[in-house]
Amino acid sequence: MHKNIGEALSSRRKELALSQTELAARLGMLGIGVTNQAVSKWENGVTEPGAEQFLALCAALDIEDIRGAFSGGSPEGYFKGLNYEGRKKALEYIELLRLSGRYAVPAAREAKLRSLPLYSLAVSAGTGQFLDGEDYEMAEVGPEVPADANFGVRVAGDSMEPDFHDGQIVWVRQQRELQNGETGVFLYDGSAYLKQLFNGDGRPVLRSHNPEYGDIQVSPALPLRILGKVL
Repeated sequence: MHKNIGEALSSRRKELALSQTELAARLGMLGIGVTNQAVSKWENGVTEPGAEQFLALCAALDIEDIRGAFSGGSPEGYFKGLNYEGRKKALEYIELLRLSGRYAVPAAREAKLRSLPLYSLAVSAGTGQFLDGEDYEMAEVGPEVPADANFGVRVAGDSMEPDFHDGQIVWVRQQRELQNGETGVFLYDGSAYLKQLFNGDGRPVLRSHNPEYGDIQVSPALPLRILGKVL
């Protein structure tokens, strides 16, 4: 059987042997300044407490099971049939279980970090030693980087705008072949490039996303090395 707010407040106050004036004083200590007349109006149903006042009342009256206290004890309420002392002992036992640590919710696992080599396209250009030399730094990465990434490159310039920006790091899976239209990292004529691969008239073309840059036509006389696919 559901109780109205006034009945529940009055019943709980009397259970704690508090006068309306004493309850008002408790509320005052919680920052809610009311008189005993206000408490009387709440209990008699003349007015109802606001949300902030209601929460303060629950705190002042040690009401933990709010649903049970204001519904007359719901069938699914954990404190059904228990008086104040019984509810207090139940809460004490809950606290003991919490302090024991045996029933704690497992803490979220920390993201596993790994280190991947990070290259600079600008620095690598002209060396011909991309992925083979020692011109890189190790970067610690987490789950935000695809699991199958083998290395990263820091973009230099704006030739791949608006998709890739100067200074941005892109992560790459090392592989020797790419499908038509895929974006990857290439070594050609001694320079490293981040480009999109197309097969134009049977010859590979390295294309920039920025239309201000022309295609790089790959000459049969110069080897094109595919370093990997941008993930």
